[in-house]
Amino acid sequence: MKCDLCGKTPQFGHNVSHSKHRTNRHWLPNIHPVTLTINGERKRLNLCTRCLRTQYKIAKKAAS
Repeated sequence: MKCDLCGKTPQFGHNVSHSKHRTNRHWLPNIHPVTLTINGERKRLNLCTRCLRTQYKIAKKAAS
């Protein structure tokens, strides 16, 4: 589970209860498989939603 564009991977930390007892946990990046056209060539990538949102904004700006 890694973003092909920015390299975002799972992050690790602790759940902290009210009594301050710490247990391990991890956060997964929100990865989606998408097909993008890069330099006129269609490529299948796994992107996090932040990179996907940025790609849509760039494409919208280029189209207008």
